[in-house]
Amino acid sequence: MSDHLPCAGRRALVCAFAGLALPRARAAVDAAQLLAQSDAIRNPPRSFALTTTLLEYKAGRQKDEMTLRAYSSMRGSDGQFRSLAAFESPAKDVGKLMLKDGTNLWLFDPSSKATIRISPQQKLLGQAANGDVVTTNFAVDYEARLDGEESITDGDRKPVDCHRLALSARTGAATYHRVQLWIARDGARPVKAQFFVESGALLKTAYYRRVRAVLGADRPTETVLIDALQPDWITLMRFDRHAWRDVPETWLQRDYLSRFRPE
Repeated sequence: MSDHLPCAGRRALVCAFAGLALPRARAAVDAAQLLAQSDAIRNPPRSFALTTTLLEYKAGRQKDEMTLRAYSSMRGSDGQFRSLAAFESPAKDVGKLMLKDGTNLWLFDPSSKATIRISPQQKLLGQAANGDVVTTNFAVDYEARLDGEESITDGDRKPVDCHRLALSARTGAATYHRVQLWIARDGARPVKAQFFVESGALLKTAYYRRVRAVLGADRPTETVLIDALQPDWITLMRFDRHAWRDVPETWLQRDYLSRFRPE
């Protein structure tokens, strides 16, 4: 029938189909921008330091605790962070160091003087993986698409209208194969995330909460991690002692780890 349409009619039909394609193209761009905005809330825009305290609970009782002091510096080449995390507790782990440089993650153990490559997916304590305690930009590690709009209850038990993003790992070096991320429509702060393994099974759920004014922006200062199979197995990640900090280039070198001394 299109062969019998007048020229103006064919142009209108082409425009109509083009219009149908526009929302999908624009949605892809918006998803990437929204993810980058959310990253900018999780992460300060330049080199900084903070302390991460991990608290593991089972059935409401604390089972374990760990503290690390982390120093992060953004790489100019790809927008990803390079991070050095120094273990401050428990006593058996004091002196251990974790270094993230691009897709490489290293652990230095002062007892053996050995530096070994480790996986970001490996559990550190409770539900917290190695990749959870080093600074990461989701926009670098994942492809994003808009997956809907939803009103949910946040980690502080308040209703929040959210964009829902579906994130797919760009490479196997990402901590998680797939992530579902809820971002507040007002302000783009991360609210909730679900993390999936390659088989498609849900691994854990995270709530980003206790938003405070930190290093020039309102940022979550606590993440609650809940095991998918045992919901009474919970790990809290608390962030404090934030400070702007120029991180020496030598600290971010694998060969320097044995010589590092905490400040």
